[in-house]
Amino acid sequence: MSWPDVVVVGGGAAGMMAAITAARRGAAVTLIERNQKVGRKLYITGKGRCNVTNHCSPEEVRASIPRNAKFLHSALEHTPPAWVEEFFRDLGVELKVERGNRVFPVSDKSIDIIDALFFEMKRLRVTLVNDRVSRVCCRDGAVCAVEMEEGKSLTGIPCKAVVLATGGLSYPATGSTGDGHRMAEELGHTVVDPKPSLVPLESPDGFCARMQGLALKNVVLTVKNNKKKTVYREQGELLFTHFGLSGPLVLSASAHMRDFEKDSYTCAIDLKPALDEPTLDARLVRELASGANRDMDNLLGALAPRLLVPVLLDRAGIPGGKKAHDLTKQERRRLLELFKRFTVSVSGPRPVDEAIVTSGGVKVSEVDPRTMGSKKALGLFFAGEMLDVDAYTGGFNLQIAWATGRAAGEGAVEYLRQQ
Repeated sequence: MSWPDVVVVGGGAAGMMAAITAARRGAAVTLIERNQKVGRKLYITGKGRCNVTNHCSPEEVRASIPRNAKFLHSALEHTPPAWVEEFFRDLGVELKVERGNRVFPVSDKSIDIIDALFFEMKRLRVTLVNDRVSRVCCRDGAVCAVEMEEGKSLTGIPCKAVVLATGGLSYPATGSTGDGHRMAEELGHTVVDPKPSLVPLESPDGFCARMQGLALKNVVLTVKNNKKKTVYREQGELLFTHFGLSGPLVLSASAHMRDFEKDSYTCAIDLKPALDEPTLDARLVRELASGANRDMDNLLGALAPRLLVPVLLDRAGIPGGKKAHDLTKQERRRLLELFKRFTVSVSGPRPVDEAIVTSGGVKVSEVDPRTMGSKKALGLFFAGEMLDVDAYTGGFNLQIAWATGRAAGEGAVEYLRQQ
């Protein structure tokens, strides 16, 4: 049996890009994936549509990376979003650009991205092994083999270079269970404690559970820290759940709420962002006048979703059965304030295994930013969520995966040629 030059551990976006890159440069590549199929996490990205990248410049990508963006300067300049788009078009995937410069396959099917990567690996004769790597072995400070989980048909694979691309701790059902971080630590690397990013938020406010399942569209979410500084403000969609808040706006906001141990945060929702306060107040006055004899819980149905109405009235201290013509000016003012600033307390993020991506990972000062090569072990490379970098929503995290995966694949081949 001939042994590979490069072993890639992890069959996600970064791992497949690393494998393709190394194979295109003539290396014999084996990709080891613990799941039965590669690309499990890609299936669920972008709500199953796969937000491949963001149609923007490398500078704009870095501006959307709140942690260690400078480390990615070289990788993003070498593999910008334009390169990624061309890469997939060359593989036969037609792409489109949507709101926020998000790039999706025209088919809206993530399987088209996965299939394109899979068949390119097959064309390049990348060997796929379904197993779980337990350890990366070194001899004289250099990678020499990977060991497999006990009980599998293979016990080990000798190799000259290894790319660890096993992901973080988010979505463990897809195989991201922190194996790569453990192996990196065993080889002397510092791993910054993984924390959830792009994750739903928990709230102690009981009214969230009362509105479970309510989706609000075209609202503005503002997040402030305990110093009253605005850390996030954006318009979009959010969802009330039994534990608090979720939805696209909330996931994006969570990436800006990075230190719950030292800080606290409050969310404020503008339910009527298209109307300023005087205009909305005038609308309220008209509704109250035209429905003077109606109960308030009935009248407010014209201005708010059904599940929201009783919560608005309770928080404003207005009985649902109160007639519109009996509403005081002060009560109307409280309603107006709630429409424009519906506050929700936040106690913290949901568990890391519910996060879309993980913040934390291998300390970037211990990695060569050009090749993604380890400064601790020769022949060891990292890609994707293995590294202590993460970004906001909009295709930026996958862009990081493609850029670091390509850099690691090229770095591995460059290392082999120097041996």
